[in-house]
Amino acid sequence: MNKITYGLGLCLLLTSCFKEVGIPVTTDFIYTAKDSIYTVPANISFTNRTTGATHFKWTFEGGDPSSSDYENPGTVVFKQAGDYKITLEAWNDDERQVKTQHIHIDSAVNIGFDARVLVNDFSPVTVHLVNNTIGASAYRWTFENGEPASATVQSPPDVTFTTPGTHKITLQVTNGGQEFTTEKIITVKPALTNDFTMEPSFEDEDEEAPLTAILESKAENLLTRKWTATGGTIADDTAANTTIYFKDPGTYQVTLTAENGKESKIVTKTIDVKANTGLRTIRDVKLGINAAQSVIGAYYSTRLRKVFKKGDDLSAAGKDIDIVFFGLNQGFGYNKFISPDSSSTYAFGSIPGATYTRYINSQEACGCSLVFTAADFDAMTDDTPLKNLTISNSAEGGVPFTNALSPRIVLFRTADGRMGAIKVKSFVPDGTSSYIIIDIKVQK
Repeated sequence: MNKITYGLGLCLLLTSCFKEVGIPVTTDFIYTAKDSIYTVPANISFTNRTTGATHFKWTFEGGDPSSSDYENPGTVVFKQAGDYKITLEAWNDDERQVKTQHIHIDSAVNIGFDARVLVNDFSPVTVHLVNNTIGASAYRWTFENGEPASATVQSPPDVTFTTPGTHKITLQVTNGGQEFTTEKIITVKPALTNDFTMEPSFEDEDEEAPLTAILESKAENLLTRKWTATGGTIADDTAANTTIYFKDPGTYQVTLTAENGKESKIVTKTIDVKANTGLRTIRDVKLGINAAQSVIGAYYSTRLRKVFKKGDDLSAAGKDIDIVFFGLNQGFGYNKFISPDSSSTYAFGSIPGATYTRYINSQEACGCSLVFTAADFDAMTDDTPLKNLTISNSAEGGVPFTNALSPRIVLFRTADGRMGAIKVKSFVPDGTSSYIIIDIKVQK
């Protein structure tokens, strides 16, 4: 046997001694959603973990694309919600393996709701809710300070808010994998309240007829108001602030009705209008001596019921000043009431628009046969005693008085013809701030 024949035989013998072994295939893959959101349109990435394969076939049920021959197919988009099968078939020349996984894609969610206030926003406020959400599978409502406080149904009942202020309505929904939240704010105004004040006008503070009273509504959170009365004339029966006029004495009821579309509240108050005495009584007026003009004041208006001091702006009030007191010094040895139009003669400044007032300063020294005592003054309840007085323009009325007699009655007549009496109750020495205290009764 030659060497060639021997070598070929040896090769054949060796080849027959080895058996071919195939490469095994293990098919595996994982998937992840972008931002972990499995809500359509869901972007799903696939990672191939297969070993031993050289060929691949992906099938994406419901996906775009629906299949792929790449080892790593990249991202697949799922546009419809549902449960889908993902299949990977992998093989080589020796083996073929298939693996299937399931994926759940959640529906798209469009969250929203309407909150409609019933009637109006005065407490209590009832809100009707309409859920416009699309694609959700579960719902949770939260009603801040509301009744009920929460709900887990798609269409909740009407909610009532009673506490004034702002309240949050929150809707949280889920599609099984992702949560969505939206909210609205409800503003609640306070509940209706009603009250009013009724005060005589400045001119009628003595509550005598004819009387004008000032009505001021204190009602809040209302839509309409209405004034009514058992007598008298209301200037504007729907205004917040108005007046009522009573011509005759009597007892009257005034009513304010307030409404806000949900409730009505009524308040009634009584006013007693007294008979007209024709007399106005003013008490405890303090007037200073000459040196106290700037500190206490020496001018007085019975219509305005106000003391004026030196330096006050009298451009408007000057015409209403009808009493001026002149006291020489703290000894009160020389005192008199003077006419406003002669004030400049007694070291006062001139009074703009000044009128005259005639006085009987000293009944005992005037020689005018007038006797009007302090007892007469105190007993006077109407102007009848004053009607019988005659005060002329004679100089005797200007005779001064001292503090020797107290109390002292000084009679006067104003430029508009009103008769009056001044009761000097006290002479109070206090240096340059000395003053007298007087009561006044004067015809209206």
